[in-house]
Formats: sequence, C-alpha cells, structure tokens
Amino acid sequence: MKNLKLLFVLGTLIVASSCTSYKRVPYIQNSESLDTTRATELYDARIQPKDMLTITVSCKDINAAIPFNLTIQTTQSASVTTRTTTTQPALQTYIVDNNGGISFPTLGYIIVGGMTRGELENYIKESISPHFTSEEPIVTVRFINYKISVLGEVSKPNSYTISNERVNIFEALALAGDLTIYGKRDGVKLLREDAQGKKKVVTLDLNDANIIYSPYYHLQQNDIIYVEPNKAKAQSSEIGSATSLWFSAISIMISVVNLFANLLR
Repeated sequence: MKNLKLLFVLGTLIVASSCTSYKRVPYIQNSESLDTTRATELYDARIQPKDMLTITVSCKDINAAIPFNLTIQTTQSASVTTRTTTTQPALQTYIVDNNGGISFPTLGYIIVGGMTRGELENYIKESISPHFTSEEPIVTVRFINYKISVLGEVSKPNSYTISNERVNIFEALALAGDLTIYGKRDGVKLLREDAQGKKKVVTLDLNDANIIYSPYYHLQQNDIIYVEPNKAKAQSSEIGSATSLWFSAISIMISVVNLFANLLR
C-alpha cells in the first residue's frame, strides 16, 4: 500500500507538470475576455531609409508620362557566337537614402521617409498634375525589398519577402511553418531598427490574446523574429533525446520507490 501511495504521488506530480506545460502551448488564450469594441487603426507600412521603391506614373497620353518613368537597360539574352546582347527597359529603382530622401524627375530631391505608400502617391500626383492638361495622372508606389526574417524554433527559418507590405506576427510564423513544439511561445523576441537607426528588442507573449492590440503585432520591413527554445528543448539537447529523458525519469522513479520500500520494511 505504501508503494502504491508513493507511485500515486509521483504520478500526480507528472500529470500536474504536463498540464502546466500544455497551458504554454495554445496561442491567443482567454480570447473571450477581449474588448471587441476596441478600435484599432489599419496598419500601413511607412517608408524608411534603405527601402527600395518603384514609382510608376500612368495616363492615357503615354508621351506625357514618359518623363516621370525612368528606365534602365537590362540584359535579357546573349549570343555566344555573335557576341551580341538584347536588352529591355526596366523601371528605375529608387533607394531611400539615410536622410529619407530620393531624387525624382522634375521634382528633384524630395523627402519620402515616414510616408506611407498612399501618402507618397498623393504627394507626387499633386506635384506633377500641372504637367498634365487633359487628365490626372495615376501614381503607383511599390516596395520591392519589404522582407522579414524568422529564426529559431520554427519549421522553416528564413527571410521572406512580403508582397503586400502588410504582415502580422502570426502570418510571419505561418510563412516559417509555425513554431516547433519546443518553441517558447510566451517569450518570442522581436528585433527592430527604426528610421533613426536605433535598435530594440521586444518580447512578445503569443499565449496572451491581447497581443492583437500590441503596437508590435504588425511587423515592419526588416524586422527579425527569434523564437527561443523552451526548457524541454534545452534538457533534451543535453541528454540526447526526449526518449532518453523519459526512460531516465522512469528509472529514477523506480529507484526512489524501491528505496522507500526498503526503508519502510
């Protein structure tokens, strides 16, 4: 009977620890307590130094738009025998300098840092409208290097280019194949550098439903997500494998039970 009591106590401890571990696994816990009436602004990425942009001006009169659409010649194919190349034009890429500015045709040097795509499109449209007499031009701005990186305890660590310039923490993790079972969900690190070059590290708790209201819920270009390993991963790496850990724990339990059994005889 005493042996059975000891086994019951040890079993209870194991079950309790398993329940505690499970509570750290699900995302967005206690979501029913969220204030659904709370309003949040729609996220728009803002232009930062070293961003690469394409800016296209369109209208029915092609000749009127040509001065605003700078192109460069790029090699398309080459012949080994004749040593000739054929080229096709590609849109000029504008690289935002450290002061947040670019040089744009007819407008010269303009500060674009801190603007959203929509704000820059409206600014250029208003500035060049006097050059168009029959219709208003259409201005389209696109990021071509909007990327985020996901590292650590995820299935597919990598850098990912975001086509729509809008991604939240869960979408980024989905691109990386989600966290492994060893990922620390309440201690995900976000590494960010702002437009002034200041770097900071923010810890995010994916278990907490209130993360959707966090100012770091939506990621910025060049953000880095690092998922730390949990204690189970650290322990398994030291022992060699999770199986070895369980066998060792069971062996210890049996030894402890036998020891107490001999002492209580």
